[in-house]
Amino acid sequence: MKDVYLLSGFLGSGKTSLLTDVIRQFKEQGLKPAVIMNELGKLAFDSQAVEEDVPLKEMLEGCICCTGAEKTEAQIQSLLFDQQFDVLLIETTGAAHPVEALDAVFSPIFAEQLNIKGIVTVADSKLWLNRATLSPQARSLFMEQIRHAHVLLANKIDLLTEEEQAQVVYELQSFNPRAVLLQTTNGRVPIKFLQQMQSMVQPTKESIVSAKIGESFNLGSRLIQFTQSFSEEEFEAWVRSLPETIYRMKGYVPITGVRNPMLFQYAYGMVQWLPEYIKMEPKLVIIGENIANIQVIGEE
Repeated sequence: MKDVYLLSGFLGSGKTSLLTDVIRQFKEQGLKPAVIMNELGKLAFDSQAVEEDVPLKEMLEGCICCTGAEKTEAQIQSLLFDQQFDVLLIETTGAAHPVEALDAVFSPIFAEQLNIKGIVTVADSKLWLNRATLSPQARSLFMEQIRHAHVLLANKIDLLTEEEQAQVVYELQSFNPRAVLLQTTNGRVPIKFLQQMQSMVQPTKESIVSAKIGESFNLGSRLIQFTQSFSEEEFEAWVRSLPETIYRMKGYVPITGVRNPMLFQYAYGMVQWLPEYIKMEPKLVIIGENIANIQVIGEE
């Protein structure tokens, strides 16, 4: 399996500086990284920071999430098919919500080939102190990116006084107590620290393994393998029984009387069923908070 790191953070926070430094450190370890970069505009600008020997896929106009999830899946499949690499780094646009970005990365098609290590969010420390100046929508996104981080980098810490540094650390730790917090300059973090992150993928309750970093992460994923079929009605009844902290589900569900497992998608309380003309593996990826103990349909 290939490790995957999702780099999140608000516009101008220092994600590209983090990306280039992480690439350098992986290469020094003898590992070959691949990169998917997401940008809001039509021209690839940040991607110029990635060296030519690193496999790169670009997602322009902010399409890594929401309606562009299928495009991201295609890019990942393309990398897996025709590129040799050891680790995948995905840099999201500063306007991407972490859950939306995760939705684009998790696919039942290649779920067993990727080991999602988690979300590394770069937070501009000075912007945190001045967040009241942001519009309500921008401030909400800024806070959400921080709230869902597994590792949180208080970046540009060198621009603050000692008193301001202490305030930022205290407030960020209080806002997201589950994340491991690092104070950074130019987005630099030891790669071995990131490699200790716990995998977000939890195939079964029995296989959850604790790790030095992140044994209490609230945002995670779970891969379900179905061994029986259901009616659409009973499957949707199970979906309605799930807590509101389940944000996304995507996969192929075996339906009684239907030849191939149907493509099922769930987001914000809405469900969608689509017929599938190829026999896909009956698997479902669930993304949400505190999902380890939810009762899965069909399980005793």
